[in-house]
Amino acid sequence: MSKLASRWYGEPGWLKAALPAEWLFKTVAGYRREYLTRHAWKPSVPVIVVGNISVGGTGKTPVIAALVHWAKMKGFLPGIVSRGYGGKSPHYPRLVTASDDPAECGDEPVLLASQCQCPVAIDPDRASAVRLLLRDHAVNLILCDDGLQHYSLGRDIEIAVIDGARGFGNGHCLPVGPLREPVSRLAKVDFCLQNGPSHEHLLNREPWPMEIVAKSLTRLSDAQEYSLDTLKGQPLEAIAGIGNPQRFWNTLNECGFEIAVARTFEDHHAFVQADLERKTPYPLIMTAKDAIKCSQWADENTWQLNIEAQLPDAFFEALASKLCERKT
Repeated sequence: MSKLASRWYGEPGWLKAALPAEWLFKTVAGYRREYLTRHAWKPSVPVIVVGNISVGGTGKTPVIAALVHWAKMKGFLPGIVSRGYGGKSPHYPRLVTASDDPAECGDEPVLLASQCQCPVAIDPDRASAVRLLLRDHAVNLILCDDGLQHYSLGRDIEIAVIDGARGFGNGHCLPVGPLREPVSRLAKVDFCLQNGPSHEHLLNREPWPMEIVAKSLTRLSDAQEYSLDTLKGQPLEAIAGIGNPQRFWNTLNECGFEIAVARTFEDHHAFVQADLERKTPYPLIMTAKDAIKCSQWADENTWQLNIEAQLPDAFFEALASKLCERKT
């Protein structure tokens, strides 16, 4: 953990010197939210926004995938919009396919296009991405990935995902803490999902529980899926370039895998072939988000861990009810 992260998720210490900057950040963010919400563009189809109020990964992408599966089961034709963070596309808005380059489109949109089999569009201006989907595809439900603070896009339902283990860190907004908005913002969202258990009571309202579980392995060299038992009992070398690598290490441990070496990279790291050079003779395992950028260099002993978000049936029932209310 970096020195900054240790302060964000512990006592702020020397970061208290930045309290005036935090006050300015919160003030500007509040005015921005009020102004953009007042002038937001709302499409003709329902919009569900999935996001969080903290910096770093909380499990939003698996939630989007679970919502797409649910929406299809309910007869919707869903489409996904995303900023395309980490990518540098030569043009926006842009439709994303599973074969697109993550360096241009971002790793998460390419992963979602691969996993969800539904239209995906990217643009820093999410409303522009929605217009592209409505123009080129027969979608009747929009899922916005990591768009809680993108207030220029009107929405029908807001879902905030909370990391149960890390919570809200020291409770401060940037730059003193990891929060993009104060915790009070969560009182206004429709649903709060808590990824994993917490040792403290994080909210005044009871969040819906969710769990990220491993379901299988994919060998990158042949794209074939295998059971988790394939690597059990073997020491592994693991790499992660995600917002919260510790969650990946924990998932591997819960699967009964033995991590001999764990290497961490920055979130959305632009992998190169040298990054996959092993420090050990053991199988190399990584997240699906990282594998999207590494498959061209994979040998026969390079693996991807496939995960999914498990959500209560009651949550989907409540979501359907809320969606029905907003449509009428």
